[in-house]
Amino acid sequence: MSLDAHLATGTTTIARAWSLTRADGRSLGFTDHDRDLEFAGVRFRADAGLSARALEQVTGLAVDNSEAFGALRDAGLTEADIMAGRYDGAALRIWEVNWADTRLRRMIFRGTLGEITRTGGAFRAELRGLSEPLGQQGGRVYHAGCAAVLGDGACKFDLSTPGYFVEIPVLTVQEGQDFGFSALGDVAQGWFAHGRLRVLKGQAAGLVGHIREDRMKDGTRHISLWQSLRAPIAPGDLVRLEVGCDKQVETCRVKFANLLNFRGFPHIPGEDWMMAYPKTGRHNDGGARRG
Repeated sequence: MSLDAHLATGTTTIARAWSLTRADGRSLGFTDHDRDLEFAGVRFRADAGLSARALEQVTGLAVDNSEAFGALRDAGLTEADIMAGRYDGAALRIWEVNWADTRLRRMIFRGTLGEITRTGGAFRAELRGLSEPLGQQGGRVYHAGCAAVLGDGACKFDLSTPGYFVEIPVLTVQEGQDFGFSALGDVAQGWFAHGRLRVLKGQAAGLVGHIREDRMKDGTRHISLWQSLRAPIAPGDLVRLEVGCDKQVETCRVKFANLLNFRGFPHIPGEDWMMAYPKTGRHNDGGARRG
C-alpha cells in the first residue's frame, strides 16, 4: 500500500518528522508522534519540543514559507547551541510518515533554517525552501581587490601548507573576542590578520571567528576577532590560527606565491581617473602623465 492509498482510507496513522543536519555534520531527528520513530538512518525523538506550522508551498520559484517553534530542552535543541550559531543554515527535511509503517512516507519540505529568535524558554525558526538562494544577487564585481575567499575553489591555495597555520592552546581570553597566546616563534606579527580562528577543543569546538588584528604586546601574541564567539572558551582550549589575506595583488604574489589565481583587477582605473576631465594648456592624448 502506498501513502496515498493509506490516506484515502479515511482512517490514518500519520505523523510528521523533522531531520536537522548542522554544519558540523551532527544530525538530530524530532517527531510530533508520541513514540520515537526511525527511518532514513535517523532516530526521530518524540516529545522533543519541536513542532511546525502548516507549510505554505507554491509552484514556480517563490520561496516556501513556514516556521518551526518549540521549547528549549537539554534532550533536544539547547539554548547554548542555538546562541552559539550551531544551527544557523542547518539543512532541514520534513516528512509525512505513517508511524505504523515508516516505509510509507513522503518528504514535504526540504531547505534550511533561517533566522532563529527566542523568547524566554522557547525558540522560533524561519524555514527557507530550496528556492531561497535563487533570490540572492549574483554576478561578478569588477574591482582591484581579489574576489575569491582564501582557500576556496577560485583561490586554490592550500591552507594546510606548513607555515600558514598553527594549532595552539589559548593562554588568555577576554569576552570571547580577544585572545592571548605564547610566542609563535618567527611568525611575524600581522601574519594572521584577516584570517580565521577555529576552535578545535572545548565548549566552543567547531566555531569559527574572523581575525581583525594580530600583534605582539609584552611578549604575548594577541589575536582580536571582529565579533566575539557565541560560546564559552577558556584558557587551555585548542584553536587553529589560519593565515589571513587582505585581497591585494602584492599580498597574493609575495605572501602566497599564488598570483596566477588572483581574482581581482589591479589595473582597473579608480574613481579619480574616471572623474578626470581635459584642461586647456595640457597635452590630452589619453596617455599617462609624465613629469
